[in-house]
Amino acid sequence: MKCLILAAGYATRLYPLTENFPKPLLEVGDKTILDWLVDDIDTCGKVDEYVVISNHKYARHFEDWAKTKKQKITVVDDGTSTNETRLGAVKDVLFAIEKLDLKGDMLVIAGDNVLDFSLTKFVEYSTKKNAPCIMRYYETDDKKLLKCGVVTIDDSDRILNMTEKSPEPATHWCAPPFYYYTEQASGMIEEAINDGCGTDAPGSFIAWLCQKIPTYAMEMPGRRYDIGNLDSYTRVRTVYKGIKA
Repeated sequence: MKCLILAAGYATRLYPLTENFPKPLLEVGDKTILDWLVDDIDTCGKVDEYVVISNHKYARHFEDWAKTKKQKITVVDDGTSTNETRLGAVKDVLFAIEKLDLKGDMLVIAGDNVLDFSLTKFVEYSTKKNAPCIMRYYETDDKKLLKCGVVTIDDSDRILNMTEKSPEPATHWCAPPFYYYTEQASGMIEEAINDGCGTDAPGSFIAWLCQKIPTYAMEMPGRRYDIGNLDSYTRVRTVYKGIKA
């Protein structure tokens, strides 16, 4: 299995900290954000290669980081240099798949979040379902719901509908940027884009996909820390204690 790590954003809300440095390589505790993610996922023993999808501006930083890791890590440069010319997450995934001729099931994750639980639980859930999967968590704040991907599910966790940043969210179930694509699902990305699927938010593909084939949402077994601005980064560095289990 390949793990694709979305890391081509420009993190403009964290300037000047990230003006010339990628957010996924910021330190939280004694590791970078990417170290927390990769070191945890590696314990499941199912991932044989990590593909970091970067923009051109930050690619060198990721290449230097990759040299320090024991895992097989490939850095893909999407060729963009500004926030205004970014490809968007969905096109970045397609770019990496085509450039590296990737096959099989894939774990696709945002490289700028830290979790207090192991992602191996999500990998286990997804492989048992043998279907595209995401995670979900219950968001009580109505204002935050407006900025999220929101899912409606049935009793089997199957996604009935998903919307990105809807002005009228249907539920309180939010979808963080962690995805499991079967080979069938990843082969449908180009079709989705041609069909008008949004390409900036990674959840847009899932919103399209769940109407085509069975797609499931596992309830998140812990907490996700989103680092969106300087205040949130400062707060996470203070409170984060690592992965519990």
